[in-house]
Order: sequence, then C-alpha cells, then structure tokens
Amino acid sequence: MKRIFPFLLLIAFCNCQPEATQTWIVTPYPNAVTVAPGGFDFSQGVHLESADPNLEGVVSFFQKRMEEIGVNVDNESRKKIHLELAAGDEKKQEAYALKIGKTRIQLTASHPKGIFYGMMTLWQQLRLSKNMSVPRGFVEDVPRYGHRGFMLDESRHFFGKEKVKQLIDLMAVLKLNTFHWHLTDSPGWRIEIKAYPKLTTVGGIGNHTNPDAPARFYTQEDIKEIVAYAAERQVEIIPEIDMPGHATAANRAYPEFSGGGSEKHPEFTFDPGKEGTYHYLTTILEEVASLFPSEYIHLGGDEVHFGNEKWKTNDSIQALMRREQLSTLVDVEHYFIRRMADQLTQMDKKLAGWDEIVESDVSKQGSVVYWWRHDKGDQLQKSLDKGYATVLCPRVPLYFDFVQHDSHENGRRWDGFGTLEDVYAYPESTHKFTEAEAKLIEGIQGNLWTERFDSDIWVDYMTFPRMVALAESAWTSKDNKNLERFNTNLLPFHNFLESLGIGYFNSFDPTLTPEPEH
Repeated sequence: MKRIFPFLLLIAFCNCQPEATQTWIVTPYPNAVTVAPGGFDFSQGVHLESADPNLEGVVSFFQKRMEEIGVNVDNESRKKIHLELAAGDEKKQEAYALKIGKTRIQLTASHPKGIFYGMMTLWQQLRLSKNMSVPRGFVEDVPRYGHRGFMLDESRHFFGKEKVKQLIDLMAVLKLNTFHWHLTDSPGWRIEIKAYPKLTTVGGIGNHTNPDAPARFYTQEDIKEIVAYAAERQVEIIPEIDMPGHATAANRAYPEFSGGGSEKHPEFTFDPGKEGTYHYLTTILEEVASLFPSEYIHLGGDEVHFGNEKWKTNDSIQALMRREQLSTLVDVEHYFIRRMADQLTQMDKKLAGWDEIVESDVSKQGSVVYWWRHDKGDQLQKSLDKGYATVLCPRVPLYFDFVQHDSHENGRRWDGFGTLEDVYAYPESTHKFTEAEAKLIEGIQGNLWTERFDSDIWVDYMTFPRMVALAESAWTSKDNKNLERFNTNLLPFHNFLESLGIGYFNSFDPTLTPEPEH
C-alpha cells in the first residue's frame, strides 16, 4: 500500500484529462499551421520582449492594441512574447514564424513588417475568439502576393479623415498593405496643392450627386497625418492624380490648361499640346510626391476617349502632332503619358496606371499596370507579354460598387456581379498563368467607386465582407484556401464589425441585412 498510495494521491490532485486543442479563426488564414493541445494564456498579462530598436514601433503599437482588448502588457509577467529579427529572404519581408509554447511565444521575422503581421495574427485570434488564449504549436506564414490592395474613390463623394483611418485600421487587421487613394477626377479635386490653391477652393466644390456642394478636400497636414497613421499599420498609400482625362474639376479651377472635352464630358482633358500644361502638372506632382513616401504615383491614364473630341481642332495639339509625327489622338495620349512618366522618374517615383498605359510603351522597370477591364482579357495578356508588373483588379469580381447579391438594386452589373464567393475564388477561378506570367502578377486589389454611394453606411455595406474575402485571396496560397473554413471564420468577423458599428452584408442570410435606405 505504501507504494500504491503516492500514485493514487497524484491521480487525485492532477488534471489527467487531455488538454483541448484550439483552432485558429483568423482571416486571412495562415499558410502553414501545426496545432498542439492546450493554449498560451493571456489572462494574467504578457511581456512583449525585444531588445531590437527596429521593433520599438511595432512593440508600442501592439502594447496599446493588446491593452484595448483586456490584455495587460507587463514587463514583469512570466508569460513572454519574444520578438526577434533574423536573417531571411529580402523578398519575404512580410513572412513570419510563431513558435507558441505554454509560457513563451517566439516570433521571428526578417523585417519589422513580418513581426507586425505575426503580432496581428495573435491579436486577431484573441479579439475574434473572445477567449484569452491562442493555440499552442507552430505557424509559418508568408503572403501569396506582395500587393494586397483596396481603393477608395473620394472624388465622386468625399468621406473624410476618420472614415479613411477606420478603413486603414481594418486593412491592417486583414493584412492588406496598399491603400490606393483616388483623390482627383471630374466631380472634385480632393488634395491641397499650395502652388495652385484654386484646385481645392474651386475644383473641390461639388460631388457626383450635387455639383454645388461646398468644397471638401484634404489639407496637406491631413495627408501627412493619414500617411503616418497608415505607415504605423504597415499600409502604403498610393495617391491617384488622374490625367490626361478625368480632369474636369481641375479645369474648372485652371481653365487655361484644359484640352476640352465632349458634349457628355465637357472640359474632360488637360491640354497635351501646351508646354505650360507639363509645368503645371509637374509642379502638382512634386507636391504630391513630397507628401507620399510610396515609390508609386498613380496617374490614371484611362478613358481619355470619353472627352478628347476637341483635340481634333485644338491648335496646340495639332501643332504637337505635326512636330512629333503623331498620327492619331491615341498617339497624343501616349506621348503625354510617356512625358509625365519621365517627370515621375526625375522625382524618384514610378508610374502606376490603368491598363490603357500598356499601349504607351512606358518603361517596364518604372511602371505597374492595373488591369481593370474584365471584358478585355487581351489587355491583361498584352501587359504580361510586354513584361509589365501587373495588379489584378477586374470589374468582375473586384469592383465593390457592383452588387453582391442578385436581389440588390443599388450597384452596377456587367456580365454578372461580385459575390463574396466570387471574390474568394479569384484569381484561380478565372486565370491560369504560366510560371513566367505568375511572376509578373504583383497582387490583387478591390476598388470601391462611389458614383452611387454618398455615405459611410454605404461604404461599409459595399466593402464588407468582400474585403475579408479579398484579404484571404491575396494572402493565403491557392492550395491553402478553403471556403468552408473561411465562412466559419467569417461569423466572428461579423461580430467584430458589429462591435465597431460597421454595417455589412450578411451573405449567409441576406434578409438580415437589406440594402441601406438612400
């Protein structure tokens, strides 16, 4: 009995039930996960441990974020998350590895970006699971694409600084890294240019719904604030300054640089025949370049034919065509794009543009093409055949101004529309790229044009949950995507959105979330 009793005593005082195995419910889902029984418990606090000064910003950011969800960040805690930068592939700066034990988490990456995303995985699991632990085991993760983007059009309707920050916050949670900011177009000019103040005081008047609405725009101080806010969240902002078309708002302010338009699109273009136009636009871009650290500035370059009718009779443009031996108005358009691309190069910036720029023969090394015309697959093929880095953002399924359910009325349709499932299935649902072509695909992006949407409520409804599906399609490799798992993990994300006061479309039961009233 003396030998048996200690063994029985041990049984009485230990928990001999096997520890439960937790599951990850994060989105986008990591690319390699090994889960062990039990979890790392955050309820008694945690110490974020790093001696690397390069990680001070990430540590400070997540100290605040952890405390917001009830995790006490305490340097005396015996529970530790050790953050470490280690040598790694320069092309995989966003990759990270988590080794999660009972009292210690080792987070390793080659760059602060990877550390940020590893911490975001832990934060999102805690926030969405609503329990204070994360699964033990291993996570090794690297994004599928380098460009994981979302575009907001604020020319047609203006939403303001707080809304933009909220969207950037949610992009960071979802590991989206590029905010494409459409700041100028025909309805309104939304960025202060100090050399040309009437661009905002005159060009900022009106929107797509009301041409007489008071001027609304971002000051340069606003821009600096938002750029810094985004950088802290590993989000790069690419500004778009549309040219040579979509220039009506700018031409209201400075008509001397207008190239005219058409009956339907008056004063739609800048004038490529005037040397003063190039000085004017270069000065604008120099101010833009000083505000945005991104290596890219998006110049649009699309749909010029909507309003270049007056180029046929414009004396300066006709003189340009004779001087430069340009046969057609399309040649004029391409001449203009090449000249402005050269100006960007002198600013140490690169050109981003819609897929029309493929025909301009701008530098492959200094340009990226955004393929948007889903009905023109040949244009995508031209971009790849010519060797251009290409972002995929086709109208179907990645334009978020398209309806997302057949019962919806306020939104576009064109050969269908963009359901949540369609966004999740992209791009492998549509494309089969060769190995060489796949290397040119920079990534994917969802675009929210706002002709039909003039309120935060509509922005939220059209964006979510499609942004969530976009994020997983952009991050998680095609072999690791799983629609059933995604839908399971989407439910807690719905709850998360509700906690932030963000409306969304419920794809599981559309009757629960009808379209907002106008």
